[in-house]
Amino acid sequence: MQDPVPTPAAARYGEFISNNLAISSTRILTDSALVSGTVVVRDGRIAEVLSTTSHPGAIDIGDAVLMPGVVDTHVHVNEPGRTDWEGFRSAGRAAAAGGITSIVVMPLNCTPAATTAAALLAEAATAKGECAVDYGFWGGVVPGNTSQLEPLWNNGVLGFKCFLSPSGVDDFGHVSEQDLNEALPVLARLGDNGAVLLVHAEDPDTLAAARAASGLDTHPHRYASYLASRPAAAEERAVSLLLRVARKHKSRLHIVHVSSPETLRAIVNARRNGFAITSETCPHYLAFASEEVTDKSTLFKCAPPIRTRKDRDRLWTALRAGSFDLIASDHSPCPPDLKCLETGDFAQAWGGISSLQLSLSVVWSHASWRGFALTDVAQWMCAGPARLAGLDGRKGRIAPGYDADLVIFSPEREFVVQGPALEHRHKATPYHGATLRGVVEATYIRGQQVFKAGTFGAEATGQWLKRTAQ
Repeated sequence: MQDPVPTPAAARYGEFISNNLAISSTRILTDSALVSGTVVVRDGRIAEVLSTTSHPGAIDIGDAVLMPGVVDTHVHVNEPGRTDWEGFRSAGRAAAAGGITSIVVMPLNCTPAATTAAALLAEAATAKGECAVDYGFWGGVVPGNTSQLEPLWNNGVLGFKCFLSPSGVDDFGHVSEQDLNEALPVLARLGDNGAVLLVHAEDPDTLAAARAASGLDTHPHRYASYLASRPAAAEERAVSLLLRVARKHKSRLHIVHVSSPETLRAIVNARRNGFAITSETCPHYLAFASEEVTDKSTLFKCAPPIRTRKDRDRLWTALRAGSFDLIASDHSPCPPDLKCLETGDFAQAWGGISSLQLSLSVVWSHASWRGFALTDVAQWMCAGPARLAGLDGRKGRIAPGYDADLVIFSPEREFVVQGPALEHRHKATPYHGATLRGVVEATYIRGQQVFKAGTFGAEATGQWLKRTAQ
């Protein structure tokens, strides 16, 4: 990423090893507005939000925005077992540099997958002392692991994740309706209101039929063939199945990476009819459109796929209407050779967008160009994800009692993405060369500065966000 020229305010951010401090700004991002004042931090938590910028010893950041840290509830970290894909050290640094102060890690990319309590604890042990930001975990629901769901819950997962179609990972199988009927009653008994189940919602039979008709196997270099192989109908039919079983078991559901406005319509209608169902979309569905993806451009491959310009515009309309609950990155990295960059083969390339460090700036860029405010972005990327993960009351807002997870952000400044400069383990990203708006100047975790103007703290101070710690 091109290093922006420091502003005078950036030079005054200071270096802190203590988690007791005060930061003053003419623009503090609250739930509903940008206000002038001072945030006072004691013992790593926000003690006061004062209406004055005159406070003894406060760091004055001028008109830079002080905003809550982003909470990203959809991150793939491939450790232990696939550290050559993405590890907690590289992911944590990328998150901090991108204004993300908490990540919740998907269960399928470590080896073994986090479908047992033992695997979860091994994953957590790998993250300890390595991750710059706070981290939590989703547990996996796969065929045959119903007996492991309660132990996973008791060991601190924030909820669960399953796939309705093949995940691409051999030891994380996709679930059938029968598997859901076995798992959902268990999840419904966990906690006060039941554990939430996050679902990759694509119907496998619809995908199989669509692939056969798409021409992907004969024309694997065409993006249009890949798009046709994963139609929106697969999302819609998967959601229909989920609603059928959720009605029976009174389950809490969250549909990840919604790419289709029609899928979202079904989710919104279900919620109006009393279903406990929420949804997210991702930066790449809001930034890109299929008409702009050239053949052989496998960096853009993800599942569900990037759909049309019209679909993208309708997702933005849905955000304006409040139909989505949150935006999450779905950061899904892999070694460059698995993206088939030389051959441009969409049939063989790994599906996933590398975006963790850029997600805040991507969303803010496109949101601001469409007339949204930074308060909207904070609801989508800070408060909303914190609610999903059960971290509201602790993360996602600037308010007394919350963790002092703070980001100094310059929303008017622009930069050009330089892939080789990103903190991700692998630098290939479809955002390379894009001009984005919004520069993260500094990031604080529980009052301790972990990132400032391209440099990081000497120690990785991220903590495990266990369910029992809420």
